[in-house]
Amino acid sequence: MWGMGMSEKEELFTKVLLVGVDTGEEQDFEHSMEELSSLAEAAYKQVAGVIVQRMDRVNKALYIGTGKVVEVKEYASQCGAEEIVFDNALAPSQVRNLGKELELPILDRTNLILDIFARRAKTKEAKLQVEAARLQYMLPRLVGMRENLSRQGGTGGSMSNKGAGETKLELDRRKIEHRISELKKELEQVSRTRGIMRKRREQSRIPQVALVGYTNAGKSTILNRLVERYGEGREKTVLEKDMLFATLDTSVRSIHTGDNKPFFLADTVGFIHKLPHGLVEAFHSTLEEVKYADLIVHVADFSDGHHRQQIEVTENTLRELEAADIPRIMVYNKADKSEIQELPRRRGDCLYMAAKAGCGLEELLDLIKEKVYADFVDRCFLIPYDKGNISAYLMENAVVLEQEYRENGQYIRAKCHLQDAEKYKIYES
Repeated sequence: MWGMGMSEKEELFTKVLLVGVDTGEEQDFEHSMEELSSLAEAAYKQVAGVIVQRMDRVNKALYIGTGKVVEVKEYASQCGAEEIVFDNALAPSQVRNLGKELELPILDRTNLILDIFARRAKTKEAKLQVEAARLQYMLPRLVGMRENLSRQGGTGGSMSNKGAGETKLELDRRKIEHRISELKKELEQVSRTRGIMRKRREQSRIPQVALVGYTNAGKSTILNRLVERYGEGREKTVLEKDMLFATLDTSVRSIHTGDNKPFFLADTVGFIHKLPHGLVEAFHSTLEEVKYADLIVHVADFSDGHHRQQIEVTENTLRELEAADIPRIMVYNKADKSEIQELPRRRGDCLYMAAKAGCGLEELLDLIKEKVYADFVDRCFLIPYDKGNISAYLMENAVVLEQEYRENGQYIRAKCHLQDAEKYKIYES
């Protein structure tokens, strides 16, 4: 396995039993369980079996019915499961009760996502964000999670010790609360730094574009192909893997189109069904790149039979981030795996393409420029020679169509931002 350390290699063989409850409220329950299995594999766990129960509503105390608890315990023993993974977020009391009844570590969907995020985090910012989310999740579940802390990579040290009683739990609680407070302060500083960098980009008037979408839709592939062709070269590419949550860090790259219409392109963390709210909160500073974007490029995996539901999940998350009103284009990636012929194909603000094969990149670039440079106007200026800084600004930030050195100044005809046209209106020729 790629970059796998010994601990990850060992955990690959941790056998888990998946348990789901179908109340009829889930739009596609079977797919949700398939996704849970993929999450388990991404967390280096081997799915030994699956048990599903159909109920009108979940059991408040045990999530599943009391009779089903017996069945789960027996089946876990038969298939050699070392952990039980439930399809939804469990309440602290449910974790505690299930742990007592099943006598095995209890995990839920949120556990798996947090575990994957912890493994994938590479930068200091991502690691801080993941740690904050994990501790926030752990805090109300301390009593039921004591047996799980060390196995799930808890916080180490004395907080992983077992059976130390109520006093020890209270000590753990205070330590976790103190660490959360420390993390919040560090993340606030990181957020301020990111804000300063974003402010500089805004001042440059270069448009900002954000790639968003469901995890594994191909956002990083699109970023990498554009960076290789129009950006800073292969050394500025990001991790690109066919796996859930391969990329956690929001990477911003400069795209130079060759016609003086550059833009910043941000690759963001992928979304998923039932993405824990705590993770959205913890990754707030990086996800703000979406909130402040001039254009959102919504990427969907067109070859996935559930891409419509995935688009809906992404749209709901964008609303949660207060980014629903930002202009966007829709990219149906991996369309070469579908029945659509003659790629790339554009329909209005939608583009069907195959980024991995390099199909549709030019069309995507044209579509982005068309959107982010819509506010640019054609103007003629005569800039006095003692205002060379203005000439230099226009040469760098506008699409220069004509230029000529005249007796009383430099003549420039350019497509520039409407705000710049107003700012330098006194030099119009």
